[in-house]
Parts: sequence; C-alpha cells; structure tokens
Amino acid sequence: MKVLIERRINMPIGIITDCLCVFIGGIIGTVFGKHMSLDFKEKLNMIFGACAFAISISSIILMKNMPAVILAVVIGSIIGILMHFGDLVTKLGMGMKSIIFKFMKEKESDISDEEFDSTLLTIILLFCAGGTGIYGAMVSGMSGDHTILIAKAILDIFTAMIFACLLGPVVSFIAIPQFILYIILFICGGLIVPYTTPVMIDDFKAVGGIILLAIGFRMLRLKDFPTGDMIPALIIAMPVSYIWTNFIVPLL
Repeated sequence: MKVLIERRINMPIGIITDCLCVFIGGIIGTVFGKHMSLDFKEKLNMIFGACAFAISISSIILMKNMPAVILAVVIGSIIGILMHFGDLVTKLGMGMKSIIFKFMKEKESDISDEEFDSTLLTIILLFCAGGTGIYGAMVSGMSGDHTILIAKAILDIFTAMIFACLLGPVVSFIAIPQFILYIILFICGGLIVPYTTPVMIDDFKAVGGIILLAIGFRMLRLKDFPTGDMIPALIIAMPVSYIWTNFIVPLL
C-alpha cells in the first residue's frame, strides 16, 4: 500500500526541469544570438557536433551484446525506412514550425531554408528521441529517481542556447513535444522498467548512442544519415537484447 501511495504522488520533477531548461535555453540563445556572427554560430555548432560524438561514445561503450545492438540498429532502421518514419518526423517538425510561425515572425536566421529545416529535425531528435531522455523518463516514472533527467537538463540548456543562436525562438517550443513524449514514458515507466534487466538497459543506451553518433555526423555536415528512420531501433532494442541474451547466447 505504501509503495502504491508513493507512486501516486510521484511528480515528474526531472521532466519539468529538463523541458524548462530547453525552453529557457532557447530564449537566452535567441536574445544573444542576434549579436553573434554566422561564423561564430557555425563554429559553436561544430563544437556541439564533437560533443555529440563524445556522448554517443560514452553510451556505446556500455553495450553488453554487440551483435544484438547492431541487429537492433539495422532492423530498426530498415523498419523506419520502409515506414518512411523519418518523413513522418520531418512532417511533425515542419508542422510544429508552421504553428509557431503563426504567432511570431518568420525565421530571422541567416542560414538557408534547407539547412534550417535539417537542423530543426536534428534538434527535435536530439531533445525528444535521445536514449538518455527516454530511459530517464522511464526511470523517473518507476522509482521517482530524477537524477538522470536533471543531469541531462544541465546539458540541454546549453545545447538549446547554441541551437537557438542559429534557429531562433523555435528551439524553445521543442520543449512542448518533448514534455508530451516524456510524460507518456513517465506514465508507462512503471509497466516497462520492472521487466527489464541491466543488460537490456545498457544495450538500449548503446543503440541510442549509435543514433546520436549519426546525429553528430549530421551536425558537422559530414554525412546526412537518415536519423529519423533510425528511431524505431530504440523501440526494438530491449526486446532484441532480451532474445539474444536468453535464447541465442546459450546456443553459442
């Protein structure tokens, strides 16, 4: 009974903190971004691309079953490509941009429309579909442990500031779909996490790390990976890890 009561009064403090940091960081970046040159903004974007590489590596090295992680990424990406999942994410992002621009001026950024849309999609994936955020929201809903999301919030406020220097106030409003997604995961967390294992969680983070690595390449404009189409890999990461650990490994 005591456990049930604690779960009922569990508040999404971590989610609120993270989303507020994205919103506030976007505002700060918009205000000060007007006084920064395009060269300065592009160099900052390159720095965050390098940071994305570092974060992705820190997640990838956690993997326990490399074949399962690779299999999840490949199969998930194939599913995403066949479903045109990336196009769906892009349409949602562009729809959000259109709604926002009904209440504000068109973009004041000095980058091209194509680069603007590509960067917007990248940060939607970065803020809303990152493995750390998804896992953090699940853990927060299950146990009330908000430390993962609060740590992520510290990074997100600076990331939002940098991207807002390029894109403007649209970055702040990404906190809205982020909040909706995380709340859904927060509610479902108590149902999902109890059936996971540390191995499944580490493999899940590794899959998220690979997707973040692809995002880093996009940010640095080295390779235009279909990061939107790779999102389904996060969905199947844990089931694939479980099947591999319990049914494939014993046969090897």
